[in-house]
Amino acid sequence: MKKPFLWAACVLATLGGATGFTALNRNLNPLPQNSNLPQKAELKLAPGFSATIVADKLGATRHLVVSKTGDVYVKLSKLKDGKGIIHLRDTDKNGSLDKQTLFGDYPGTGIAIKNGYLYSASNTGVYRYQLNAKEEVMQPAQPEEIVKGLVAKTRDVSKSITLDNKGNVYVTVGSPDETCFDANTGKGIMPCPLLDSVGGIWQFKTNKKNQTYRDAVHYATGLKNVVGLNWNNQTNTLFAMMHGRGQFHDKFPQYYTPQHSAELPAETMYEIKAPGADAGWPYVYYDHKQKKKMLTPEYGGDGKKTGGEKSLDPVAAFPAHLGPNAVLFYTGTMFPEKYRNGAFIAFHGKSSELQKGYLVAFVPFKNGKPSGDWEIFADNFAGVDLVQPTGPIQHRPSGLAQGPDGALYVSDDLGGSIFRIAYAAKKTETAKKN
Repeated sequence: MKKPFLWAACVLATLGGATGFTALNRNLNPLPQNSNLPQKAELKLAPGFSATIVADKLGATRHLVVSKTGDVYVKLSKLKDGKGIIHLRDTDKNGSLDKQTLFGDYPGTGIAIKNGYLYSASNTGVYRYQLNAKEEVMQPAQPEEIVKGLVAKTRDVSKSITLDNKGNVYVTVGSPDETCFDANTGKGIMPCPLLDSVGGIWQFKTNKKNQTYRDAVHYATGLKNVVGLNWNNQTNTLFAMMHGRGQFHDKFPQYYTPQHSAELPAETMYEIKAPGADAGWPYVYYDHKQKKKMLTPEYGGDGKKTGGEKSLDPVAAFPAHLGPNAVLFYTGTMFPEKYRNGAFIAFHGKSSELQKGYLVAFVPFKNGKPSGDWEIFADNFAGVDLVQPTGPIQHRPSGLAQGPDGALYVSDDLGGSIFRIAYAAKKTETAKKN
């Protein structure tokens, strides 16, 4: 897909946030340390949208989910006080998540709620916790281990999860090796032996304990590392956002320039309709400029040879190195109609080509397919000018969740903040609709 940028106007946000938050804008007067009121967030949003920070300084917050009563469960990739899940609640109904309860003695990324259970991933498996009628974890929190023994080595160890409507949970396993390269031969190994346990998505049952690879359906392969994963209830299919590989110019300067390494390969979105899907890694990559699947240099490619005729075509593509960490299909009614059933994507990294990153993007969908160019929905999480930065990055979007009222929640694994993005139509706009 093309990559135009539909820049949104910067709007003033309504009050919201957490005590003690350091403002993105130095001109913003932070609330007193003893205040329990929310804090506004200086994000760039389209007119009518506003952003608040409803919790702050939580730690390495990754994915999150919002219960039907508005409570927020957040997964931590690093333990906080020995725990890896935070249950957040607004006890005084002022917009700030003022009460924290920690549980779960393992770090991780994935978290979801389905049919009376909270599902939570460690770096090697999946647990589930029974919920009460208010979707609160039953106390004491005693999880069932439903998946164990998944590979977690030196990098890309996080496990993302999503659930369908037939009692299955899908788990991603990233590859610690980007290329499946054999240093002795100078070529890629064919077939790549890594693909039996990493670089894909595995399907498990939600109601069976202690499952391992042997119990799973190898649902999709050829996916180097997927962190953004979601089941689309409109299409009844799985959608995955793959982090692209690197090391083009580093290892193959005869074919690729430093600019190629900065601009390739695309970050890609795949729709997986049935078990056995293959997205082509490590044999091919997607070049969003040529709009073609290309042979990787480890497997005979030179930046010009195409390949992967039998592998999946991406349904959407984005600039290199943006790092898609979450995808959410919007089903609420708070936002304008254009957002209905479309995909929000949390980008955790930065494109050197575009000098943009650390943002939430939006892809419109129609009839279950992308129907237009992607656009930047929420920007300035970084808090600095990415072209000429004057200080460190302040926030990196990592997780997305939809609240029961249709608000969008965004987690930040650098500052440990939870953002809430809401929409309120102007009176004149509402009058026109009526």
